[in-house]
Amino acid sequence: MSISIASSPSSAALLTKGGSWTGSARPPPSLLIRLQRSLPRVRVFAGNASPADTDLSNELDAVLSFSEIVPDTVVFDDFERFPPTAATVSSSFLLGLCSLPNTKFKSAIETALADSECNGKENSSDRLSCFSNKALVNVGADLARFVPGRVSTEVDARLAYDTRGIIRKVHELLKLYNEVEVSSQRLLFKIPSTWQGIEASRLLESEGIQTHLTFVYSFSQAAAAAQAGASVIQIFVGRIRDWARNHSGDPEIEAACRNGEDPGLALVKKTYNYIHKYGHKSKLMAAAVRNKQDIFSLLGIDYIIAPLKLLQSLKESVTYPDEKYSYVRRLSPGSARMYNFTEEELVKWDQRSFASAMGPAAEELVAAGLEGYVNQTRRVEELFGKIWPPPNV
Repeated sequence: MSISIASSPSSAALLTKGGSWTGSARPPPSLLIRLQRSLPRVRVFAGNASPADTDLSNELDAVLSFSEIVPDTVVFDDFERFPPTAATVSSSFLLGLCSLPNTKFKSAIETALADSECNGKENSSDRLSCFSNKALVNVGADLARFVPGRVSTEVDARLAYDTRGIIRKVHELLKLYNEVEVSSQRLLFKIPSTWQGIEASRLLESEGIQTHLTFVYSFSQAAAAAQAGASVIQIFVGRIRDWARNHSGDPEIEAACRNGEDPGLALVKKTYNYIHKYGHKSKLMAAAVRNKQDIFSLLGIDYIIAPLKLLQSLKESVTYPDEKYSYVRRLSPGSARMYNFTEEELVKWDQRSFASAMGPAAEELVAAGLEGYVNQTRRVEELFGKIWPPPNV
């Protein structure tokens, strides 16, 4: 059984900084060997450049020379096909793990349910929340041992419109991670891109706590997230496209369509150019990619979350050296400097301008995403309530 950890409500992204190891902890040597073996040497033809001296074996190799690929589904008892460099621990992920009796993460959840601090809480809702926090952190700590980059931990979506609540929850999770000796440099905290979530990101980043803003469906969200200094900004390309196919009346989407652009890809391009033209520190992640053309159109972005079937197709598409296969970087800091923004897009975003610029697509997609996250969180708590106490408590 496979468990989705990167694009659906359980969007996954444990990320490396600039392709290097983050934090003081390093992955085990066996993982390093597997990672090295999984990335064959690449020959890339970019524009009029002459080919590199190494051999290009398949399309996946070429894509990896431009952007980091994060599998959106991982069979956790088999890291061999596409070793994950990134992961998110979420309520959806916990539900999936609980359905796998022999998962290597079983003890992480059982240990959470046996925690004496949680068991000592008289209020059932506080007890279940404590169990959930412990389970997220215990599984996140295990993931940090398997993957080389940062582990992104989902923040309770019921707090999406509560800045102080988000900050309090992140501090609780960070304290638990400290107790199991996971460095804060190995961590991201995944927060919905409501105005309150973006404000929480700004305040947390000012403390040196790295944040991962998700559910970005409009330029106002993306630009405000960049201005807040979010470490990672995640845009769902396919979901924006799906909305555009079935709805109308969103000015931002209609402007992209008039220019002959896919609205999801257009938002990624505009956000990338904004980040790089104006010197923001944020890294950009594209999720909900649906086909190879999406990936080829995003070459140069920091991270691409891709389904396993698509990765397998890229890996099986062999390109021989004499075919002169061409891969072109679509997103680059150089091209970003040439991109022109309107005065309205270059404002210092506040809550009023943010709300008025979001548009119906972002409003509907954020609401749907939050509903999914909240439902998953409640299901985890209900499940933990049914199986608590474990046999030895």
